[in-house]
Amino acid sequence: AKRRSGTVLASVVNAPVIQKKTAALPPPGGGFTTQVRLGHTSGDQWEPAIAADRFGHIYMLYPQYLGVPGCPDCPSPTMILQISSDRGATWGAPRQIAPPGTGQWDAQIVVDPVDGQTVYASWLQNGKSDTVVAKSINFGATWSVVVADSTNAGTDKPILAVRGQGVYVAFNHAQKVWVASSHDGGATFTVSQLNPNGKLGWSLAGGGTVTPDGSVYFSWAGYKQNGGAKGPVSLYVSNSSDGGSTWTNTVVDVSGAPPPCPEFSCGWAYLGAQATMASDAAGTLYVLWNSNTTDKTPNRLYFAKSTNGGSTWSAKVDVSLAPANIHHAFPAIGAGAAGDVRISWMDARAAGITGLDRWNPYYRSSTNGGATWSAEVDISTFAAGYDYYITADGFRFPFGDYYEMDIDDRGDTHVIMGQGEDYDSPGSIWYTKGK
Repeated sequence: AKRRSGTVLASVVNAPVIQKKTAALPPPGGGFTTQVRLGHTSGDQWEPAIAADRFGHIYMLYPQYLGVPGCPDCPSPTMILQISSDRGATWGAPRQIAPPGTGQWDAQIVVDPVDGQTVYASWLQNGKSDTVVAKSINFGATWSVVVADSTNAGTDKPILAVRGQGVYVAFNHAQKVWVASSHDGGATFTVSQLNPNGKLGWSLAGGGTVTPDGSVYFSWAGYKQNGGAKGPVSLYVSNSSDGGSTWTNTVVDVSGAPPPCPEFSCGWAYLGAQATMASDAAGTLYVLWNSNTTDKTPNRLYFAKSTNGGSTWSAKVDVSLAPANIHHAFPAIGAGAAGDVRISWMDARAAGITGLDRWNPYYRSSTNGGATWSAEVDISTFAAGYDYYITADGFRFPFGDYYEMDIDDRGDTHVIMGQGEDYDSPGSIWYTKGK
């Protein structure tokens, strides 16, 4: 069945509800666990988000398409929450995070780094015209939900960043990036335009962070042409030192137009340049992105950092060990203690030069702020019984353009990803953890 908004299938609604999932153990000698499927096992599970607190909880949030098992009144998609209370060893049953009413898209979930406990989530609803923020102070048992911004037309790509009472969500609307800012723990929000003087065709946020001094940063891609994604694509980091009232924009790289992938039913710019970011406990900023130098050719993966609040950036470094002309996409990054930065991405080296039909996620870490990196680790593993061929050398295609990871209080990295047949359907969510 196609993964399309609004379609609810009786076969999905009437399917059994998964009650508990046990994660696999790490392989001998350590490393990452065997990947485990999370979420419902009927319908499509799309674009997941993940967060870890300091009390052993791991939170996974995603939009469930084609119906929700056991919920005949749930629309497609409905935002589904699944929680582990033992650092990913076992997972509770997937459930609605909040009464949907209308479809819910584009999951985000983060834990406040100040108390290590308060959880915030964000998504789009009401035809994508409302950007909402949810908050839980009891480890995800209950949630309060507020509308951070409401528009007269659809929005896209919310990115959530939190520290203490500061809660910020960036989103695209009317070909610009906007930021809804709260200074009272998500109770009320005001909205400012991040790129007020921009003349871009489309602007998509990709990452965000709040540093210990309270400065707010978002990374985003600015497309010169609307819809057609003809490039070039400017990759920005924007920062605010006054709580989101005003913003300074810096270009960290410029990419050519995205490579097409019509044989996989891709939306525009699906494999195009994206930039995500994180900050460590010392306030050092890290950016990870994919880009190309020639229009419509495979993207590479690059990393840079700033130790002065984004005033200047290090020279970009290619951090993938894949051969040339290999497709790279969907960067993910996390940071912890000073100098602790971890990166992951998906590339198609298993499919060969310019190939698109075999992907793997790769992972590297650094303890010195990216001066040196660990060896690459392929963190996907074989799973039998799927039409999208999760083989020993990779899966057929990335399912959704959100790919995320987070670091828990014991230093483990928790990764969530979508794997599928093509951009549209079928597909599901997979989890792994390691160091």
